[in-house]
Amino acid sequence: MSNYKYTMRDLKFWRVAIGLGLASFIIFAYLYVFQSLLPFFKNIFSINSTQSSFLISFAIFGLIIGLFVLGFLSDRYGRMPVLYFSLFGSVIPIFFMPLVDSFYFILLLRLFQGFAIAGLPAAALAYISEEIDFSSAKIAVGFYISSNAIGGMLGRVISSYLTDNYSWHIAFYSLGIMGFAIALIVFFVLPKSQFFTPSSLSIKNDLSAFKFHLRNPVLIILFGLGVILQLSFTGLWTYIPFHLEKAPYLLSTQAIGYLFFAYIFGVIGAPLSSSLANKFGLNKVRLAGIIVLTIGLLLTLTNPLIFIVIGLCMACFGFFTAHSLTATSVSESATHHKGTASSLYFIAYYFGVAIGSSALGPLYENVDWFIFVLIVSLLPISYVTFLKRKKKIVR
Repeated sequence: MSNYKYTMRDLKFWRVAIGLGLASFIIFAYLYVFQSLLPFFKNIFSINSTQSSFLISFAIFGLIIGLFVLGFLSDRYGRMPVLYFSLFGSVIPIFFMPLVDSFYFILLLRLFQGFAIAGLPAAALAYISEEIDFSSAKIAVGFYISSNAIGGMLGRVISSYLTDNYSWHIAFYSLGIMGFAIALIVFFVLPKSQFFTPSSLSIKNDLSAFKFHLRNPVLIILFGLGVILQLSFTGLWTYIPFHLEKAPYLLSTQAIGYLFFAYIFGVIGAPLSSSLANKFGLNKVRLAGIIVLTIGLLLTLTNPLIFIVIGLCMACFGFFTAHSLTATSVSESATHHKGTASSLYFIAYYFGVAIGSSALGPLYENVDWFIFVLIVSLLPISYVTFLKRKKKIVR
Protein backbone atom coordinates (compact mmCIF):
# COMPACT_ATOMS: atom_id res chain seq x y z
CA MET A 1 0.00 0.00 0.00
CA SER A 2 1.37 3.40 -0.96
CA ASN A 3 1.80 6.23 1.53
CA TYR A 4 1.35 8.76 -1.26
CA LYS A 5 -1.83 10.82 -1.35
CA TYR A 6 -3.12 11.86 -4.76
CA THR A 7 -2.62 15.37 -6.11
CA MET A 8 -3.95 17.08 -9.23
CA ARG A 9 -0.93 15.75 -11.14
CA ASP A 10 -2.13 12.18 -10.66
CA LEU A 11 -4.58 10.29 -12.84
CA LYS A 12 -6.15 8.78 -9.71
CA PHE A 13 -6.97 12.24 -8.40
CA TRP A 14 -9.13 12.79 -11.47
CA ARG A 15 -10.64 9.33 -11.07
CA VAL A 16 -11.69 10.37 -7.55
CA ALA A 17 -12.97 13.80 -8.65
CA ILE A 18 -14.91 12.49 -11.65
CA GLY A 19 -16.16 9.37 -9.87
CA LEU A 20 -17.52 11.25 -6.87
CA GLY A 21 -18.78 14.03 -9.14
CA LEU A 22 -20.85 11.53 -11.14
CA ALA A 23 -22.05 9.87 -7.94
CA SER A 24 -23.04 13.25 -6.50
CA PHE A 25 -24.84 14.20 -9.73
CA ILE A 26 -27.10 11.14 -9.81
CA ILE A 27 -27.68 10.89 -6.05
CA PHE A 28 -28.94 14.47 -5.80
CA ALA A 29 -30.91 14.09 -9.03
CA TYR A 30 -32.77 11.25 -7.30
CA LEU A 31 -33.25 13.19 -4.06
CA TYR A 32 -35.10 16.04 -5.79
CA VAL A 33 -36.52 14.23 -8.82
CA PHE A 34 -40.12 14.69 -7.65
CA GLN A 35 -40.00 18.41 -6.84
CA SER A 36 -40.98 19.72 -10.28
CA LEU A 37 -43.56 16.91 -10.61
CA LEU A 38 -45.55 17.55 -7.42
CA PRO A 39 -48.57 19.12 -9.21
CA PHE A 40 -48.53 16.23 -11.70
CA PHE A 41 -48.63 13.56 -8.95
CA LYS A 42 -51.23 15.57 -7.06
CA ASN A 43 -53.52 15.19 -10.08
CA ILE A 44 -52.87 11.56 -10.99
CA PHE A 45 -53.30 10.31 -7.40
CA SER A 46 -56.11 12.78 -6.52
CA ILE A 47 -54.35 14.03 -3.41
CA ASN A 48 -53.78 17.51 -1.97
CA SER A 49 -50.63 19.62 -2.15
CA THR A 50 -49.40 18.63 1.31
CA GLN A 51 -49.74 14.91 0.57
CA SER A 52 -47.93 15.39 -2.73
CA SER A 53 -45.04 17.06 -0.89
CA PHE A 54 -44.51 13.83 1.10
CA LEU A 55 -42.68 12.58 -1.99
CA ILE A 56 -39.90 14.98 -0.96
CA SER A 57 -40.12 14.82 2.83
CA PHE A 58 -40.18 11.00 3.09
CA ALA A 59 -36.89 10.84 1.19
CA ILE A 60 -35.48 13.52 3.50
CA PHE A 61 -36.55 11.60 6.62
CA GLY A 62 -34.84 8.50 5.24
CA LEU A 63 -31.74 10.58 4.50
CA ILE A 64 -31.61 11.97 8.06
CA ILE A 65 -31.82 8.44 9.50
CA GLY A 66 -29.18 7.32 7.01
CA LEU A 67 -26.77 10.11 7.99
CA PHE A 68 -26.74 8.73 11.54
CA VAL A 69 -26.55 5.04 10.68
CA LEU A 70 -24.33 5.10 7.59
CA GLY A 71 -21.99 7.67 9.12
CA PHE A 72 -21.23 5.23 11.94
CA LEU A 73 -20.85 2.31 9.51
CA SER A 74 -18.55 4.35 7.27
CA ASP A 75 -16.21 5.04 10.18
CA ARG A 76 -16.12 1.38 11.17
CA TYR A 77 -16.27 -0.64 7.96
CA GLY A 78 -14.89 1.71 5.32
CA ARG A 79 -15.95 4.36 2.83
CA MET A 80 -16.19 2.14 -0.25
CA PRO A 81 -18.96 -0.26 0.91
CA VAL A 82 -21.10 2.70 2.01
CA LEU A 83 -20.53 4.55 -1.28
CA TYR A 84 -21.46 1.47 -3.32
CA PHE A 85 -24.54 0.82 -1.18
CA SER A 86 -25.61 4.44 -1.73
CA LEU A 87 -25.29 4.23 -5.52
CA PHE A 88 -26.85 0.82 -6.15
CA GLY A 89 -29.36 1.12 -3.28
CA SER A 90 -30.77 4.42 -4.58
CA VAL A 91 -31.20 3.05 -8.13
CA ILE A 92 -33.43 0.11 -7.18
CA PRO A 93 -36.48 2.19 -6.04
CA ILE A 94 -36.38 4.24 -9.25
CA PHE A 95 -37.10 1.09 -11.28
CA PHE A 96 -39.86 -0.10 -8.92
CA MET A 97 -41.81 3.18 -8.59
CA PRO A 98 -43.37 3.07 -12.10
CA LEU A 99 -44.49 -0.53 -11.45
CA VAL A 100 -46.78 0.28 -8.54
CA ASP A 101 -50.06 2.17 -8.50
CA SER A 102 -50.12 2.89 -4.77
CA PHE A 103 -49.05 6.37 -3.63
CA TYR A 104 -48.24 5.00 -0.17
CA PHE A 105 -45.99 2.28 -1.57
CA ILE A 106 -44.11 4.94 -3.54
CA LEU A 107 -43.64 6.82 -0.26
CA LEU A 108 -42.18 3.67 1.30
CA LEU A 109 -39.78 3.35 -1.63
CA ARG A 110 -38.82 7.01 -1.20
CA LEU A 111 -38.05 6.41 2.49
CA PHE A 112 -35.68 3.58 1.57
CA GLN A 113 -34.19 5.59 -1.28
CA GLY A 114 -33.50 8.52 1.04
CA PHE A 115 -31.74 6.18 3.48
CA ALA A 116 -29.55 4.84 0.66
CA ILE A 117 -28.83 8.34 -0.68
CA ALA A 118 -27.36 9.30 2.73
CA GLY A 119 -24.40 6.98 2.12
CA LEU A 120 -22.77 9.43 -0.27
CA PRO A 121 -22.69 12.52 2.00
CA ALA A 122 -21.84 10.23 4.94
CA ALA A 123 -18.68 8.90 3.25
CA ALA A 124 -17.60 11.08 0.31
CA LEU A 125 -15.90 14.00 2.09
CA ALA A 126 -14.14 11.66 4.52
CA TYR A 127 -12.89 9.59 1.57
CA ILE A 128 -11.54 12.74 -0.13
CA SER A 129 -9.76 13.92 3.02
CA GLU A 130 -8.14 10.50 3.48
CA GLU A 131 -7.06 9.80 -0.08
CA ILE A 132 -6.22 13.23 -1.54
CA ASP A 133 -3.41 15.54 -0.53
CA PHE A 134 -4.51 18.62 1.41
CA SER A 135 -3.20 20.93 -1.33
CA SER A 136 -5.58 19.39 -3.88
CA ALA A 137 -8.50 18.40 -1.64
CA LYS A 138 -10.38 21.70 -2.04
CA ILE A 139 -10.55 21.17 -5.81
CA ALA A 140 -12.07 17.72 -5.36
CA VAL A 141 -14.52 18.97 -2.71
CA GLY A 142 -15.54 21.91 -4.93
CA PHE A 143 -16.14 19.55 -7.85
CA TYR A 144 -18.22 17.26 -5.61
CA ILE A 145 -20.35 20.09 -4.16
CA SER A 146 -20.93 21.70 -7.57
CA SER A 147 -22.14 18.31 -8.80
CA ASN A 148 -24.68 18.30 -5.92
CA ALA A 149 -26.34 21.42 -7.28
CA ILE A 150 -26.08 20.39 -10.94
CA GLY A 151 -27.54 16.96 -10.20
CA GLY A 152 -30.43 18.40 -8.20
CA MET A 153 -31.13 20.91 -10.95
CA LEU A 154 -30.97 18.52 -13.92
CA GLY A 155 -32.86 15.78 -12.07
CA ARG A 156 -35.82 18.13 -11.82
CA VAL A 157 -35.48 19.36 -15.41
CA ILE A 158 -35.02 15.90 -17.00
CA SER A 159 -37.92 14.36 -15.09
CA SER A 160 -40.30 17.20 -16.00
CA TYR A 161 -39.25 17.23 -19.66
CA LEU A 162 -39.65 13.47 -20.14
CA THR A 163 -42.89 13.35 -18.14
CA ASP A 164 -44.46 16.15 -20.18
CA ASN A 165 -43.36 14.75 -23.55
CA TYR A 166 -43.62 11.00 -22.88
CA SER A 167 -44.68 9.71 -19.45
CA TRP A 168 -43.43 9.69 -15.88
CA HIS A 169 -42.68 5.98 -16.31
CA ILE A 170 -40.28 6.75 -19.17
CA ALA A 171 -38.72 9.53 -17.10
CA PHE A 172 -38.01 7.23 -14.15
CA TYR A 173 -36.79 4.29 -16.24
CA SER A 174 -34.44 6.66 -18.08
CA LEU A 175 -33.04 8.04 -14.83
CA GLY A 176 -32.76 4.50 -13.49
CA ILE A 177 -30.72 3.33 -16.48
CA MET A 178 -28.54 6.44 -16.18
CA GLY A 179 -28.05 5.81 -12.45
CA PHE A 180 -27.15 2.13 -12.95
CA ALA A 181 -24.61 3.06 -15.62
CA ILE A 182 -23.07 5.70 -13.33
CA ALA A 183 -22.94 3.22 -10.43
CA LEU A 184 -20.99 0.77 -12.61
CA ILE A 185 -18.62 3.52 -13.81
CA VAL A 186 -17.94 4.65 -10.23
CA PHE A 187 -17.44 1.04 -9.11
CA PHE A 188 -14.66 0.55 -11.66
CA VAL A 189 -13.21 4.08 -11.69
CA LEU A 190 -13.00 5.02 -8.00
CA PRO A 191 -9.63 3.98 -6.49
CA LYS A 192 -9.74 1.69 -3.48
CA SER A 193 -9.12 3.25 -0.06
CA GLN A 194 -5.45 3.41 0.96
CA PHE A 195 -5.61 5.29 4.22
CA PHE A 196 -8.89 4.26 5.85
CA THR A 197 -8.41 3.28 9.49
CA PRO A 198 -11.43 1.73 11.24
CA SER A 199 -12.63 3.77 14.20
CA SER A 200 -11.77 2.19 17.54
CA LEU A 201 -14.11 4.51 19.44
CA SER A 202 -17.37 3.17 20.80
CA ILE A 203 -20.74 4.34 19.56
CA LYS A 204 -21.21 5.79 23.05
CA ASN A 205 -18.17 8.00 22.44
CA ASP A 206 -19.62 9.19 19.13
CA LEU A 207 -22.94 9.99 20.78
CA SER A 208 -21.14 11.98 23.48
CA ALA A 209 -19.67 14.16 20.70
CA PHE A 210 -23.20 14.93 19.47
CA LYS A 211 -24.21 15.82 23.04
CA PHE A 212 -21.16 18.08 23.43
CA HIS A 213 -21.99 20.09 20.30
CA LEU A 214 -25.65 20.41 21.24
CA ARG A 215 -24.54 22.21 24.42
CA ASN A 216 -22.60 24.82 22.42
CA PRO A 217 -24.85 27.91 22.06
CA VAL A 218 -22.97 29.21 19.00
CA LEU A 219 -23.44 25.92 17.17
CA ILE A 220 -27.10 25.75 18.19
CA ILE A 221 -27.62 29.19 16.61
CA LEU A 222 -25.88 28.04 13.42
CA PHE A 223 -27.90 24.81 13.27
CA GLY A 224 -31.05 26.92 13.70
CA LEU A 225 -29.98 29.19 10.85
CA GLY A 226 -29.47 26.12 8.66
CA VAL A 227 -33.03 25.00 9.42
CA ILE A 228 -34.52 28.44 8.75
CA LEU A 229 -32.62 29.04 5.50
CA GLN A 230 -33.62 25.69 4.05
CA LEU A 231 -37.20 25.92 5.35
CA SER A 232 -37.75 29.19 3.47
CA PHE A 233 -35.91 28.14 0.33
CA THR A 234 -37.48 24.68 0.06
CA GLY A 235 -40.91 26.02 1.02
CA LEU A 236 -40.88 28.44 -1.91
CA TRP A 237 -39.55 25.91 -4.42
CA THR A 238 -41.96 23.18 -3.28
CA TYR A 239 -45.13 25.23 -3.66
CA ILE A 240 -44.36 27.63 -6.50
CA PRO A 241 -45.07 24.88 -9.09
CA PHE A 242 -48.65 24.70 -7.74
CA HIS A 243 -48.90 28.49 -8.00
CA LEU A 244 -47.59 28.62 -11.57
CA GLU A 245 -49.77 25.80 -12.92
CA LYS A 246 -52.81 27.97 -12.17
CA ALA A 247 -54.13 30.99 -14.08
CA PRO A 248 -52.85 33.36 -15.32
CA TYR A 249 -49.63 31.37 -15.89
CA LEU A 250 -50.91 27.83 -16.68
CA LEU A 251 -47.35 26.52 -17.01
CA SER A 252 -46.84 22.95 -18.18
CA THR A 253 -44.82 20.40 -16.19
CA GLN A 254 -41.96 20.89 -18.67
CA ALA A 255 -42.00 24.68 -18.29
CA ILE A 256 -42.03 24.41 -14.51
CA GLY A 257 -39.02 22.11 -14.73
CA TYR A 258 -37.10 24.71 -16.71
CA LEU A 259 -37.42 27.14 -13.79
CA PHE A 260 -34.94 24.99 -11.89
CA PHE A 261 -32.18 26.18 -14.20
CA ALA A 262 -32.10 29.06 -11.70
CA TYR A 263 -29.94 26.73 -9.60
CA ILE A 264 -27.04 27.66 -11.89
CA PHE A 265 -26.83 30.84 -9.79
CA GLY A 266 -26.44 28.62 -6.73
CA VAL A 267 -23.52 26.82 -8.39
CA ILE A 268 -21.94 30.27 -8.86
CA GLY A 269 -22.88 31.60 -5.41
CA ALA A 270 -21.34 28.86 -3.26
CA PRO A 271 -17.71 29.11 -4.49
CA LEU A 272 -17.90 32.90 -4.92
CA SER A 273 -18.98 33.34 -1.31
CA SER A 274 -15.63 32.10 0.01
CA SER A 275 -13.57 34.67 -1.89
CA LEU A 276 -16.02 37.45 -0.97
CA ALA A 277 -15.88 36.43 2.70
CA ASN A 278 -12.07 36.60 2.64
CA LYS A 279 -12.29 40.15 1.33
CA PHE A 280 -15.27 41.63 3.21
CA GLY A 281 -15.75 39.30 6.20
CA LEU A 282 -17.90 36.21 6.63
CA ASN A 283 -20.70 37.85 8.64
CA LYS A 284 -21.19 40.70 6.17
CA VAL A 285 -21.26 38.44 3.12
CA ARG A 286 -23.63 35.96 4.78
CA LEU A 287 -25.99 38.78 5.77
CA ALA A 288 -25.82 40.09 2.18
CA GLY A 289 -26.71 36.58 0.96
CA ILE A 290 -29.71 36.46 3.30
CA ILE A 291 -30.88 39.89 2.07
CA VAL A 292 -30.55 38.78 -1.58
CA LEU A 293 -32.47 35.58 -0.72
CA THR A 294 -35.24 37.64 0.92
CA ILE A 295 -35.54 40.05 -2.02
CA GLY A 296 -35.60 37.13 -4.46
CA LEU A 297 -38.38 35.37 -2.56
CA LEU A 298 -40.41 38.58 -2.35
CA LEU A 299 -40.10 39.08 -6.12
CA THR A 300 -42.19 35.93 -6.61
CA LEU A 301 -45.14 38.01 -5.37
CA THR A 302 -45.08 40.06 -8.58
CA ASN A 303 -47.31 39.19 -11.53
CA PRO A 304 -44.95 39.28 -14.56
CA LEU A 305 -43.37 35.86 -15.01
CA ILE A 306 -40.00 37.42 -15.89
CA PHE A 307 -39.82 39.05 -12.44
CA ILE A 308 -40.65 35.72 -10.80
CA VAL A 309 -37.80 34.08 -12.74
CA ILE A 310 -35.40 36.86 -11.70
CA GLY A 311 -36.55 36.39 -8.11
CA LEU A 312 -35.87 32.64 -8.24
CA CYS A 313 -32.36 33.28 -9.62
CA MET A 314 -31.67 35.79 -6.84
CA ALA A 315 -33.05 33.39 -4.24
CA CYS A 316 -30.71 30.62 -5.43
CA PHE A 317 -27.67 32.90 -5.39
CA GLY A 318 -28.49 34.29 -1.94
CA PHE A 319 -29.40 30.94 -0.41
CA PHE A 320 -26.28 29.06 -1.53
CA THR A 321 -24.09 31.99 -0.45
CA ALA A 322 -25.60 32.04 3.04
CA HIS A 323 -25.68 28.24 3.36
CA SER A 324 -22.06 27.80 2.28
CA LEU A 325 -20.82 30.37 4.80
CA THR A 326 -22.98 28.96 7.59
CA ALA A 327 -21.45 25.51 7.00
CA THR A 328 -18.01 27.16 7.13
CA SER A 329 -18.92 28.83 10.44
CA VAL A 330 -19.87 25.45 11.92
CA SER A 331 -16.47 24.02 11.08
CA GLU A 332 -14.69 27.08 12.51
CA SER A 333 -16.80 27.21 15.69
CA ALA A 334 -16.37 23.52 16.61
CA THR A 335 -13.27 23.12 18.77
CA HIS A 336 -13.04 19.36 18.11
CA HIS A 337 -15.11 16.52 16.61
CA LYS A 338 -15.53 18.81 13.60
CA GLY A 339 -16.93 15.97 11.47
CA THR A 340 -19.69 15.36 14.00
CA ALA A 341 -20.48 19.09 14.10
CA SER A 342 -20.75 19.15 10.30
CA SER A 343 -23.02 16.08 10.40
CA LEU A 344 -25.31 17.82 12.88
CA TYR A 345 -25.45 20.89 10.67
CA PHE A 346 -26.47 18.86 7.64
CA ILE A 347 -29.05 16.96 9.70
CA ALA A 348 -30.50 20.36 10.70
CA TYR A 349 -30.23 21.50 7.07
CA TYR A 350 -32.22 18.52 5.78
CA PHE A 351 -34.67 18.81 8.65
CA GLY A 352 -35.36 22.26 7.22
CA VAL A 353 -36.01 20.61 3.84
CA ALA A 354 -38.56 18.27 5.45
CA ILE A 355 -40.35 21.16 7.18
CA GLY A 356 -40.27 23.34 4.09
CA SER A 357 -41.63 20.60 1.86
CA SER A 358 -44.48 19.19 3.96
CA ALA A 359 -45.02 21.07 7.23
CA LEU A 360 -45.71 24.26 5.26
CA GLY A 361 -48.39 22.45 3.24
CA PRO A 362 -51.32 23.36 5.54
CA LEU A 363 -50.15 26.99 5.51
CA TYR A 364 -50.07 27.03 1.69
CA GLU A 365 -53.54 25.48 1.48
CA ASN A 366 -55.16 27.84 3.99
CA VAL A 367 -53.71 31.26 3.10
CA ASP A 368 -53.28 33.09 -0.18
CA TRP A 369 -49.97 33.19 -2.07
CA PHE A 370 -49.11 36.68 -0.79
CA ILE A 371 -49.27 35.67 2.89
CA PHE A 372 -47.44 32.39 2.25
CA VAL A 373 -44.51 34.05 0.45
CA LEU A 374 -44.38 36.91 2.96
CA ILE A 375 -43.94 34.43 5.82
CA VAL A 376 -41.26 32.27 4.19
CA SER A 377 -39.44 35.34 2.86
CA LEU A 378 -39.13 37.14 6.18
CA LEU A 379 -38.13 34.15 8.35
CA PRO A 380 -34.35 34.21 7.65
CA ILE A 381 -33.90 37.98 8.04
CA SER A 382 -36.13 37.93 11.15
CA TYR A 383 -34.01 35.17 12.68
CA VAL A 384 -30.77 37.10 12.16
CA THR A 385 -32.33 40.38 13.36
CA PHE A 386 -33.59 38.70 16.53
CA LEU A 387 -30.12 37.31 17.28
CA LYS A 388 -28.51 40.71 16.80
CA ARG A 389 -30.98 42.34 19.16
CA LYS A 390 -30.17 39.66 21.73
CA LYS A 391 -26.46 40.37 21.00
CA LYS A 392 -25.98 36.74 19.98
CA ILE A 393 -23.98 37.40 16.84
CA VAL A 394 -23.77 34.47 14.41
CA ARG A 395 -20.08 33.98 13.76
